Order: sequence, then structure tokens, then C-alpha cells
Amino acid sequence: MESFLISKSGLKPLPRIYIRPITGLVPRNYFSKPRFLHTSKCFSDLKVTTPLKVASVEEDEEINERMHGINKIGEQEEETIFDPAAPPPFNLADVRATIPQHCWVKDPWKSMSYVVRDVALVLSLAAAMVYVNNWLVWPLYWVAQGTMFWALFVLGHDCGHGSFSNNPKLNSLVGHLLHSFILVPYHGWRISHRIHHQNQGHVENDESWHPLTEKTYMSLDNNELTWRFKFPFPLLVYPFYLWGRSPGKTGSHFDPNSEMFVPSERKDVITSSLCWTAMAAILVGLGFTMGPMLLLKLYGVPYWEWSYIRGGLTTLDRDYGWMNNIHHDIGTHVIHHLFPQIPHYHLIEATKAAKPVLGKYYREPERSGPIPFYLIGVFIRSLKEDHYVSDTGDVVYYKTDPNIFKSA
Repeated sequence: MESFLISKSGLKPLPRIYIRPITGLVPRNYFSKPRFLHTSKCFSDLKVTTPLKVASVEEDEEINERMHGINKIGEQEEETIFDPAAPPPFNLADVRATIPQHCWVKDPWKSMSYVVRDVALVLSLAAAMVYVNNWLVWPLYWVAQGTMFWALFVLGHDCGHGSFSNNPKLNSLVGHLLHSFILVPYHGWRISHRIHHQNQGHVENDESWHPLTEKTYMSLDNNELTWRFKFPFPLLVYPFYLWGRSPGKTGSHFDPNSEMFVPSERKDVITSSLCWTAMAAILVGLGFTMGPMLLLKLYGVPYWEWSYIRGGLTTLDRDYGWMNNIHHDIGTHVIHHLFPQIPHYHLIEATKAAKPVLGKYYREPERSGPIPFYLIGVFIRSLKEDHYVSDTGDVVYYKTDPNIFKSA
């Protein structure tokens, strides 16, 4: 709608107002109200306000472009301000609403097909190495079989979450078979992992990935510091974690009376511990049958290797290159942590759907080559920098101890 100026010759449109360019951030509503630089005295009796100078059409277009550019810069600078400690502007229901309905469907036949595939690969690799039995090939076997052990763990992990199928008995049966094979107490681990998901990132209550407080960190002796922060030892401690939990926590995944478990879960823990014992007995028998050295090469080294691979996981998404499919896309860890009920074969699609809502709260994973060697650097950097968190504060960040190991 145009403004009009009364003149002796009649009515005519009021020329647009010339405004000097402004530097710095410009409020979004800056130009929503008319601003005038001068009041003319020629028409004082009419009480009409007129501009100091009238811009030409060319000047007007140039000014509009410059003002648009300034506001655009201001909006971009506003968008770059991001506080990761602040509550996100969305809730869990908002993220859930973005995920297609079919991503929540659990197909037990499809899940079992992955079990058949992985077990067949494990047996085939072992049979091939018994036939070849060449020291030049053994290192390749250890990496390949350790990777497959990790794949078995992920499928048992899905059983623990109930994302394998809607049948609790089937989940328990498959979970026990897979986890017992790699010497993991299924129910004991399942329950502690549930605690981890319910308290992810909580300094006191998180189970397997909780940070050390400064007080706990300062109480560690040199041996404990070495096992936790000196490469490659932290990658080999998973079996010890199952027996004794993390520093500062008491109990065991094998002890039904551990504080992790409520009375109704004790029978489950005993069942899993018996299955673990049965697998250990089978391994002892195989050691007498085929000899301890062959058993060590076929099973022992890959067992430690899969614990090594497990050490690379965090609650960030990670790209594992060729291993993504073999590891059942467990690198899509953010959505898995938010919705552990989603089957692994839907995680990639669910992640893509949720990213627009997550915004800057989702960090794109670093792209990997065929083999994720970059994770070694990520892990070593974490060992050097992420030592403990403050004893106080609602939101805390990792701190670095520059004197770690100097006294040793």
C-alpha cells in the first residue's frame, strides 16, 4: 500500500525513503517500521513528515540488496551459535515421528538369515584354516574371524534389546547360543546394557561407558591408569569388565547377587552363567582333543580380536567401511541408542529420516576407507585427552591430565 503526500497540484505517491546503510547485525524487524531522518518545515502547517533525500531507482535497488545481504549474514551468524549442553529444541516424540513405520517391524526370518550367514562364515573360516594351517595366513584369519565374532555379538545384542524378534523365548535362545559362544553371559550383559541405555552419558549411573569423576580418577594407581588409558591395553579389558565392572563400581555380570540385578532377574543371571560355564568346558575339551596351540590360533586370538574391535564404539555414529554390513550397521549408533527396538537392518533408513530433526545434535561420521584404520587414531586421541570429568556440575566435559604416566 503506497503512502501519499498532499500537494497544491493534487495527490501523488510519496517517494521512498533513503536510509543510510547500517553495519553490523540488523534486527529482523528493523525495516518493518518507517524511519525518517528529517522533518520538513515547508509543509509544517500540514504536519507532514518528508525525507531528507530521495533515492533514485538504481540506488534503491542497490540499498535493498545490501540490506538483504547484511540480514542474511546476521541470520547465518545466529545459526552458527550452538550450545551442545542446552536442551534440544525437539523431544523424543519428534524424532520418533520422522521414522517410517516399517522401520519398527521385526522380521524373525530375516533376523535368522543373518544368524545363518554369520555362523556359516565362522565355521567356513575355521575349517579353511585347519586345512591351510600356514603362518603367513593366520594373521589374516585372526582379523577376519575376530570381525565375525563381533558380528555374532551384535546379533546377540539385538536379541537382548528385543529387536531380533517379538518372541522373548526366541530372543533368549538365540542370544544365549551366540553370546555363550564368545564367552559373554547373555542375561548378565543384557541387563547391564539396558542400564547403559537408560542412563547413557550419566556420570554416576551409566554402566559400561560412564566417565571417571576427578575424585575416582585421582584414586587410581599406575597399573589401573595403564589398563584404562595406555594403548592398546584398554582394548583388551572387556573380559575383565564382565568379571568386575568399571572402576568405582562393585559386582559382576556373573554374580546373581550383584547390585545390578533385582531379585526377579537372579535366575536369568544363573542360567547365563551356566551357559558360559558349559562353553568354557567345551573349549577345555577341545584343547585336549586338538591341542592347546591350535585352539589358541582358531579361537583364542580371534576372541581377543573381537574385544579389540568393540573398543572402537561410542555413542557417535561411525563408518566402518567394508565392515558396515558385516557388523550389521551397528555404526548407526545414535538412532540405536534412542530407539533400541529398531532392527539393525532398518537403522540406516531410520537415521536418514531423523537427521533433519536432530540438526546439529547429530554429528556426521567421518568417512572411512575400505578398512576403518582411522578409528585407531580416534581411539588414541581419546586416550590422550579424555581422562576425567569434574566432580561438580550438571553438565560436565572431559578434562585432560597433562601429567598422566609421568610419575610412572
